[in-house]
Amino acid sequence: MKISIGIFIMLHGLVHLFYFAHSKKIFELRPGFEWPDYSWVLSKFLSTDTIRTIASLLCILGAAVFVTSGIAYMANAFWALNLINASAIFSSVLFVIFWDGRLKKLDNQGAIAIIINISIWYVLTTIH
Repeated sequence: MKISIGIFIMLHGLVHLFYFAHSKKIFELRPGFEWPDYSWVLSKFLSTDTIRTIASLLCILGAAVFVTSGIAYMANAFWALNLINASAIFSSVLFVIFWDGRLKKLDNQGAIAIIINISIWYVLTTIH
Protein backbone atom coordinates (compact mmCIF):
# COMPACT_ATOMS: atom_id res chain seq x y z
CA MET A 1 0.00 0.00 0.00
CA LYS A 2 2.83 2.39 0.87
CA ILE A 3 4.37 1.97 -2.57
CA SER A 4 1.01 2.55 -4.31
CA ILE A 5 0.40 5.73 -2.31
CA GLY A 6 3.94 6.96 -2.96
CA ILE A 7 3.62 6.35 -6.70
CA PHE A 8 0.23 8.08 -6.78
CA ILE A 9 1.71 11.12 -5.01
CA MET A 10 4.60 11.24 -7.48
CA LEU A 11 2.26 10.92 -10.48
CA HIS A 12 0.04 13.66 -9.10
CA GLY A 13 3.14 15.84 -8.88
CA LEU A 14 4.15 15.04 -12.43
CA VAL A 15 0.77 16.26 -13.69
CA HIS A 16 1.93 19.70 -12.58
CA LEU A 17 4.44 19.47 -15.44
CA PHE A 18 1.51 19.43 -17.89
CA TYR A 19 0.37 22.73 -16.38
CA PHE A 20 3.95 24.01 -16.69
CA ALA A 21 4.10 23.08 -20.37
CA HIS A 22 0.71 24.63 -21.02
CA SER A 23 1.58 27.86 -19.22
CA LYS A 24 4.82 28.13 -21.25
CA LYS A 25 2.77 27.48 -24.42
CA ILE A 26 4.79 24.37 -25.24
CA PHE A 27 1.45 22.75 -26.04
CA GLU A 28 -2.21 23.33 -25.32
CA LEU A 29 -3.78 20.91 -22.85
CA ARG A 30 -7.13 21.26 -24.59
CA PRO A 31 -8.79 23.79 -26.88
CA GLY A 32 -10.04 26.85 -25.03
CA PHE A 33 -7.92 26.12 -21.96
CA GLU A 34 -6.85 29.61 -20.90
CA TRP A 35 -5.15 28.91 -17.57
CA PRO A 36 -3.32 30.97 -16.26
CA ASP A 37 -4.02 33.90 -18.57
CA TYR A 38 -6.07 35.71 -15.95
CA SER A 39 -5.51 35.53 -12.21
CA TRP A 40 -7.99 37.09 -9.83
CA VAL A 41 -5.01 38.08 -7.65
CA LEU A 42 -2.15 38.84 -10.02
CA SER A 43 -3.78 40.29 -13.15
CA LYS A 44 -4.28 43.63 -11.43
CA PHE A 45 -0.52 44.06 -11.13
CA LEU A 46 1.21 41.83 -13.69
CA SER A 47 1.10 41.14 -17.42
CA THR A 48 -0.16 37.84 -18.79
CA ASP A 49 3.38 36.85 -19.82
CA THR A 50 4.66 37.49 -16.29
CA ILE A 51 1.77 35.54 -14.81
CA ARG A 52 2.51 32.63 -17.14
CA THR A 53 6.20 32.68 -16.16
CA ILE A 54 5.39 32.67 -12.45
CA ALA A 55 2.85 29.87 -12.93
CA SER A 56 5.42 27.86 -14.88
CA LEU A 57 8.06 28.14 -12.19
CA LEU A 58 5.60 27.32 -9.42
CA CYS A 59 4.31 24.28 -11.32
CA ILE A 60 7.86 22.95 -11.62
CA LEU A 61 8.35 23.50 -7.90
CA GLY A 62 5.04 21.78 -7.18
CA ALA A 63 6.06 18.78 -9.26
CA ALA A 64 9.43 18.59 -7.53
CA VAL A 65 8.04 18.66 -3.99
CA PHE A 66 5.36 16.06 -4.77
CA VAL A 67 7.88 13.70 -6.40
CA THR A 68 10.30 14.19 -3.50
CA SER A 69 7.56 13.63 -0.93
CA GLY A 70 6.36 10.47 -2.73
CA ILE A 71 9.87 9.04 -2.71
CA ALA A 72 10.33 10.03 0.94
CA TYR A 73 7.02 8.37 1.84
CA MET A 74 8.04 5.11 0.20
CA ALA A 75 11.43 5.32 1.95
CA ASN A 76 9.74 5.80 5.35
CA ALA A 77 11.45 9.15 5.93
CA PHE A 78 10.21 10.63 9.20
CA TRP A 79 9.55 13.97 7.48
CA ALA A 80 7.61 12.58 4.52
CA LEU A 81 4.11 13.31 5.85
CA ASN A 82 5.05 16.90 6.62
CA LEU A 83 6.39 17.36 3.09
CA ILE A 84 3.31 15.73 1.56
CA ASN A 85 1.07 18.09 3.52
CA ALA A 86 3.22 21.06 2.49
CA SER A 87 3.08 19.88 -1.13
CA ALA A 88 -0.71 19.59 -1.08
CA ILE A 89 -1.09 23.02 0.51
CA PHE A 90 1.39 24.59 -1.92
CA SER A 91 -0.35 23.05 -4.93
CA SER A 92 -3.80 24.12 -3.72
CA VAL A 93 -2.66 27.70 -3.07
CA LEU A 94 -1.00 27.73 -6.50
CA PHE A 95 -4.26 26.89 -8.25
CA VAL A 96 -6.29 29.29 -6.10
CA ILE A 97 -3.91 32.16 -6.91
CA PHE A 98 -4.09 31.46 -10.64
CA TRP A 99 -7.86 30.89 -10.64
CA ASP A 100 -9.68 33.44 -12.80
CA GLY A 101 -12.24 34.23 -10.09
CA ARG A 102 -15.22 32.81 -12.00
CA LEU A 103 -17.19 29.72 -11.08
CA LYS A 104 -17.08 28.41 -14.65
CA LYS A 105 -14.78 25.72 -16.04
CA LEU A 106 -13.29 25.00 -12.62
CA ASP A 107 -11.85 21.74 -13.92
CA ASN A 108 -9.69 23.82 -16.27
CA GLN A 109 -8.34 25.83 -13.36
CA GLY A 110 -7.05 23.15 -11.02
CA ALA A 111 -10.21 22.25 -9.09
CA ILE A 112 -9.54 18.56 -9.67
CA ALA A 113 -5.98 19.00 -8.40
CA ILE A 114 -7.31 20.65 -5.25
CA ILE A 115 -9.75 17.76 -4.71
CA ILE A 116 -6.87 15.30 -5.13
CA ASN A 117 -4.74 17.34 -2.70
CA ILE A 118 -7.51 17.22 -0.10
CA SER A 119 -7.96 13.49 -0.70
CA ILE A 120 -4.23 12.83 -0.25
CA TRP A 121 -4.26 14.79 2.99
CA TYR A 122 -7.38 12.99 4.23
CA VAL A 123 -6.16 9.49 3.40
CA LEU A 124 -2.74 10.04 4.93
CA THR A 125 -4.07 11.60 8.12
CA THR A 126 -6.59 8.78 8.43
CA ILE A 127 -4.07 5.93 8.06
CA HIS A 128 -1.30 7.53 10.14
